[in-house]
Amino acid sequence: MKIAHMSDLHYSPINLTESDACFGFAVEDAIRRDVQVAIISGDSTDHLLHAHAPSLIVLARRLKQLADHCPVLMLQGTFSHEPVGMLQILGLIGAKHQIMIADKIGMVALSQNLWVEFDPVNVQPGQYDLVVTCVPTVNKAELAILVGAENAAVEMGNHLAALLASHGPINGKLRECGIPTVLVSHGTVDGSQTEHGVPMAGLDHEFTAGSLFSANTDAVMLGHIHKLQFWERDFQGIKQLIAYPGSIGRFHYGEDGEKHYLLWDLAPNGAGFEAIVTPSRRMIDLEFTGAPNLDEIAAVVAECRGAYVRVRYQVDEEFAKTVDRNGIKELLASAAEVKIEGSVFSIQRQQRCPGISTLNSIPDRFMKWADTTDTPKDGLAERIAMLESMEPVDIVAKLLPESKSRVPSPASNAAPECFADVFP
Repeated sequence: MKIAHMSDLHYSPINLTESDACFGFAVEDAIRRDVQVAIISGDSTDHLLHAHAPSLIVLARRLKQLADHCPVLMLQGTFSHEPVGMLQILGLIGAKHQIMIADKIGMVALSQNLWVEFDPVNVQPGQYDLVVTCVPTVNKAELAILVGAENAAVEMGNHLAALLASHGPINGKLRECGIPTVLVSHGTVDGSQTEHGVPMAGLDHEFTAGSLFSANTDAVMLGHIHKLQFWERDFQGIKQLIAYPGSIGRFHYGEDGEKHYLLWDLAPNGAGFEAIVTPSRRMIDLEFTGAPNLDEIAAVVAECRGAYVRVRYQVDEEFAKTVDRNGIKELLASAAEVKIEGSVFSIQRQQRCPGISTLNSIPDRFMKWADTTDTPKDGLAERIAMLESMEPVDIVAKLLPESKSRVPSPASNAAPECFADVFP
């Protein structure tokens, strides 16, 4: 059985061009390759969309195009992207084949191109063409009521592991009957990587590779992580695969690699897939330590033509005004988008002489500063005492005895010429 697996379409006003260019390509390519089923593993939209929103209408048209060719299954994704119940309207699309909305945990079967209720008791060879175990995004809040918020994340993983393992015998029976099986879910596998190459390791993720394999399906089709990755194992002579296709398009700067949908070739005793590259947009990061160098930007203008370009820089506060933002935009005028992000480090003045503020007298503070900064302090104490106890003319006469005869009296308004010797 040939199955098209797409995920994380993220239709929204801001993503519409990218989402539809990539999903539209995937739909048309899947039809051209004559797939028998299409599975969308969550996050078809980016946030709540009203029924009249252009992005929802465009998505509905693409789904009808796909469902006119083959049956479609859409899984409930992250609640913040797909509010509960929003996908139900897409299940009402009048196409040649049914669009099944999987928003509850359970098993559904495909029989003669129709989605039907699965009967686990009386399974017979040839009874179904495909059986899908659906595990949509689960609500941790409900579990938190039972086990406490601090334990909900870990307990969710434990509950899902037990749930998946309970499906193992059923899927094993289906394999014996020659019926292909799929597990489709939306969540994070411990050890997976984000689209930015960051490992997802910890105790608060929904799945491990072991828990997913325990469901004993031929293929595990996942959504949520935007980077293509997979795990495989040979178990009792059967090849099992877990795979994320990644997001259908490139929605964020800094994402690694190409974007894909997966073309699965499914059989009862083995599974494989081909990653089909979608025409995702090019995003380029130009990063500078310090103010952006216009000469360096000019050197890559040709490469940036038609691309989405982000210019990032880091400067100290006093150099922030030297950044020529207009010049950057003029150089990159041929880019599809120019985004300038600057980090400005504020000047922070800190006390560089610990303990100086605890000293009471001015002389003590001067001496402390001299010790801290390795400043010579020979004669410093005497000079500070002179400043505190003597008049300026007396200090001059003491330091420069030969000028004493030239020091005018305090009553005189004439400028003391001898000051030029003291303060050149």
